[in-house]
Amino acid sequence: MTAGHYRVTVDIDGQPLLQGWWDDETVARRKFTAWVGEHGDRPGARVSLIHEGSGRVLTEWPEHS
Repeated sequence: MTAGHYRVTVDIDGQPLLQGWWDDETVARRKFTAWVGEHGDRPGARVSLIHEGSGRVLTEWPEHS
């Protein structure tokens, strides 16, 4: 089985805690939102959604200003 096109990662202080890959962007965005809710209150947490083909960050939490 190959990894999906969209990767969601939860990092704590720059270290990966969770990663998942999905082929469907809508499903990956739902997982992104869920993981922000589940892990966003951890000190040093960052959640990102990345398109694997381009390496482009589609969204991240917290947002950079």
